Amino acid sequence: MVSLSKAQKKYLPYVLAVALFMQILDATILNTALPQMAIALDESPLKMQWTIISYALTLAIFIPISGFLADKYGTRRVFLTAIIIFCIGSLLCAAASSLSFLIGSRVVQGIGGAMLTPVGRLILVKSYPRNQLLTVMNFAVVPALVAPLVGPLLGGYLVEYASWHWIFLINIPMGILGFVIGKSLIPDLFDVGQRFDWSGFFLFAAGASILTLAVEFASKSGHGSSAVVLAMLAVVSLAGYVWHAKHRDAPLFPLQLFDVPTFRIGIVGNLSTRIGISAVPFLLPLLLQVVFEYSPSEAGWMLVPIAAGAFGVKPFVSRIIQRFSYRKVLVWNTSLLGFSIICLGQFAANMNILAMMPLLVVIGLCNSIQFSAMNTLTIGDLEGPQTSSGNSLMAVNQQMAVGLGIALGAAVLNVLRERFDVDTQHAFQMTYWLLGVWTIVAGLGFLRLKPDDGEGLY
Repeated sequence: MVSLSKAQKKYLPYVLAVALFMQILDATILNTALPQMAIALDESPLKMQWTIISYALTLAIFIPISGFLADKYGTRRVFLTAIIIFCIGSLLCAAASSLSFLIGSRVVQGIGGAMLTPVGRLILVKSYPRNQLLTVMNFAVVPALVAPLVGPLLGGYLVEYASWHWIFLINIPMGILGFVIGKSLIPDLFDVGQRFDWSGFFLFAAGASILTLAVEFASKSGHGSSAVVLAMLAVVSLAGYVWHAKHRDAPLFPLQLFDVPTFRIGIVGNLSTRIGISAVPFLLPLLLQVVFEYSPSEAGWMLVPIAAGAFGVKPFVSRIIQRFSYRKVLVWNTSLLGFSIICLGQFAANMNILAMMPLLVVIGLCNSIQFSAMNTLTIGDLEGPQTSSGNSLMAVNQQMAVGLGIALGAAVLNVLRERFDVDTQHAFQMTYWLLGVWTIVAGLGFLRLKPDDGEGLY
């Protein structure tokens, strides 16, 4: 355990809190701003999905490398460099004059973001004794609960009353604050670990990237053969990783993780159910602004009940799981989530805003229960070195689900509109139906859990 000064012990969690708030605010502030950004960039609002997918995919690719860089080059240098890269990416986003430039800038942001949270969490784990770690972590992750409440509203008001550029420029003062306090407070920790699995990293990254591109190409008229070729390349790349991992002593993600039943079921469920869930924050602001002609700020207010529901149920999640078991909670909660997504398609332009709120709160409640239950179950039975690699794979898995979910939602929407000539509102309704049914069917995978699985976690 590293020796900290009195100031470091007291204020170090603030560094992670600032960085985490900046990163999550950036992820949530963008959704309500996309239609106005599309107008400014002379693009269709329904084809802006890659501004979010590129960021999520970059996180998924680069998260595994963050720990290796921190061990080799020191936590302080890597964390401060991550802040700088994130802020440079934010400046580039604000300066973007085309969608292609914006997507490239989001990739730069993602490279910085991929190191911020994992390295910050690593610093806390290595700096505090286990009996203080829960308290420190809980304080540091408060921004993760607050930012989703603030982000959609702030994004709506900024784009409506200032300009879309400010949703990126707002990161700069937070980044400067994090850099200044981090430079004096972050301990410089090194570790001599195993050699990094570069071959596995490139195989896995290629598979994840190409698979997401395949979903995108499938939605474009005349690109069906390209989508098939890309899907085959993705399968080959991921199969290559599996072969590689079987023949390497210390692969990027050991295949032995999947010998643990709860991890295997949890990681698959995490990916499959999040695909439908992740599309909602992207599609809902588009439906409200493009079809129902809500203002950006009104659309922002419509996302607040989701975040409020998630925030409000958080203290009760453990008791709910204790009362009903992981198996029952995940099966029934996923079904309720899927049904709620289907109900989103029944929203109409003439509906009273207050009438929509209860459904949005329910979605937020179910999201919070779902994510907490899946995450704890997935890594709960891992032991020793498995815990670190399993946690890393879960984080990568979550970001892949975000990218795939948005890509799938956008692909279905565009195929219905462009190939089948369905009007925009009905295309949204049918997309919600498909995503809802997908979520319900994916949730049936949790039936493979035993009634007593996860009992030792509460």
